[in-house]
Amino acid sequence: MTEFRSNSLIALGGNLPSAAGSPTATLVSAIAELSRRGLYVQLLSRFFHTPCFPAGAGPDYVNAVIQVRTGVSSDELLSILHDVEEQFARVRDQRWGMRTLDLDLIARDDQVLPDLEIYEKWYGLGLEEQKRQAPKYLILPHPRLQDRGFVLVPLCDIAPDWVHPVLGLSAREMLDALPKAAIAEVQPL
Repeated sequence: MTEFRSNSLIALGGNLPSAAGSPTATLVSAIAELSRRGLYVQLLSRFFHTPCFPAGAGPDYVNAVIQVRTGVSSDELLSILHDVEEQFARVRDQRWGMRTLDLDLIARDDQVLPDLEIYEKWYGLGLEEQKRQAPKYLILPHPRLQDRGFVLVPLCDIAPDWVHPVLGLSAREMLDALPKAAIAEVQPL
């Protein structure tokens, strides 16, 4: 029997249909597949309709956040997420491009990976560099989560008191710091 040790937050999104159906159906099927692969889904946010990011890059998204408990390592968890994305025909040919399924590991307990110095480098990366560069390794917490209403709104649905291990801010405080317009465009389905 697997020993469930770590709590992980995973952001889900999609804006293209898959063999499972609409983006909403794809997210539901992906959550079921994660459970089949040994991740214990503890919490599931509502599903939200979100404008495509960046604007004009494709159809609007459906987004959600789940909290899972697992005993696998962070790298093993990331591998599971990538495998499930591939199962749902995720294609990685364009950064921030359209996709059937996006599964982002956004946080795992209070881990900062691979270390604080590298986290801070990616946290401080300007928008133009973010568009051109992708890290070669897992960075936790996700260095952009505090900037994204489409992550913070569903995160606050399930864990408003979760505290960012570097910034020291709760999910609710990070959401409240966003422009009101960015929050208003994330609507429950």
